[in-house]
Amino acid sequence: MAYWLGIDVGTGGTRALLVDDAGHVRLASTAPHEDVRMERPLWAEQRPENWWDAAKQAVRSVLSEARISGKDVRGVGLSGQMHGLVILDAANRVIRPALIWSDQRSQQQVDWINGKIGKDAILRYTANPVLTGFTLPKLLWVRDNEPRNFERVKKMLLPKDYVRFQLTGDFASDVSDASGTALFDVVQRRWSFEMVDALQLDRTILARVYESSDVTGSISADAARDTGLEPGTPVVGGGGDQASSAVGNGIVVTGVVSCTIGTSGVVFAHSDKPQYDPAGRVHTFCHAVKGAWHVMGVTQGAGLSLQWFRNQLAPGTDYDVLTAEAATAPAGSQGLYWLPYLMGERTPHLDASARGGWIGLTAKHKRADLIRALLEGVSYSQKDCLDIIEQIGVTLESVRASGGGARSPFWRQMLADVFDKRVVTLQTQEGSAYGAALLALVGTGVYASVPEVTRAAIHEVDSVSPHSDAVRIYASGHAVYQSLYPALKAFYQQPAS
Repeated sequence: MAYWLGIDVGTGGTRALLVDDAGHVRLASTAPHEDVRMERPLWAEQRPENWWDAAKQAVRSVLSEARISGKDVRGVGLSGQMHGLVILDAANRVIRPALIWSDQRSQQQVDWINGKIGKDAILRYTANPVLTGFTLPKLLWVRDNEPRNFERVKKMLLPKDYVRFQLTGDFASDVSDASGTALFDVVQRRWSFEMVDALQLDRTILARVYESSDVTGSISADAARDTGLEPGTPVVGGGGDQASSAVGNGIVVTGVVSCTIGTSGVVFAHSDKPQYDPAGRVHTFCHAVKGAWHVMGVTQGAGLSLQWFRNQLAPGTDYDVLTAEAATAPAGSQGLYWLPYLMGERTPHLDASARGGWIGLTAKHKRADLIRALLEGVSYSQKDCLDIIEQIGVTLESVRASGGGARSPFWRQMLADVFDKRVVTLQTQEGSAYGAALLALVGTGVYASVPEVTRAAIHEVDSVSPHSDAVRIYASGHAVYQSLYPALKAFYQQPAS
């Protein structure tokens, strides 16, 4: 039997997943990463070498558990956390730990870029504003604060593309992941040399960019020894985690939207043309579908909020236990609100200095209220994303839920009530690694296009509709939630210590 492999380089671990030629998931294995290093508030780093170690472990494990050899794998697709900065020297060695997507230290560099190039010109060049989470300001932070490291830079890669380099020896990326660097012309689907040259950066540090289902290289002899894969196995471009997850959720045609609640939370919509918000509150990136784009809004601290609560206030408690406890509290959490700004915020505020917390806490509140308010706050933030996407003219008919949050029936119903839309779940809940494997099926010629493989492989199995009473409560609660950030904005400008 033939298999196709998807590898997703996440924040918490790397997942390897096998599908057959019908796109059915056969087996998956995950190898954990080291904890994210947070030496200062809003800093976040990981070692790229650890990603490669985890990828080797996950691939070997899934091959072993499936009782197959690398010869049975016909193609490999890659997915990964976006925006991370991996820099290599002339010997292709990692220069320093990667500044990952949630690192927010580069506001000074964002301000400098805006001043040098101009916000309007940046939108023309890239279709997006420059944000602290993106790759470019991270690179300039290294330039400004670690000049010796910057002088050694010969290549800049994104997280999944570092793993690609280890697998194939090629410096390559794909259009969806490159879109999140602030150095990519999203409309023309190429590097924005206007941005590169205006900032006096070396063009040669950039990897070659491919469409997501195009073959970028093949498994090298060294990687074959490390992973158990067969030398010469094709590796396709793959995608950033959100575009790959969207492929895995079938968000490849207009009208269907996904809400993915992982560490971050993302509302993602397919678009046949590049549509963007003039205020830059949502991102417009190239899709992993040839000739298509996507619009997405991002909550930085979505599942991260619940993870933080568990780790700090309920260590060892299962997430299902926490959501069951939240269900015992009333909708609206008795006037308690959670602001999910644990790592600053993107949509809609674009504020790296925003801080999280509960607002409205009284002696009457119980732990169940705290947990429910946390889930509601994340859901309100995702509602902000959904509203903006509708405002810019993207058609929405239903929402497909995925990620860790979607595994909770309670949270799915809450999303339906907050969104006032039907929320659908799919037969396969694998997301990014699954999407990467489907892209490999297309890249190796089993299917002619991404829409074709998703029509064959992806099926809706359940849905929940909004409850009118809860819709009214949450509409009122969302309005209050939206008033809190403006009231606290001045406080957020105070330096973090």
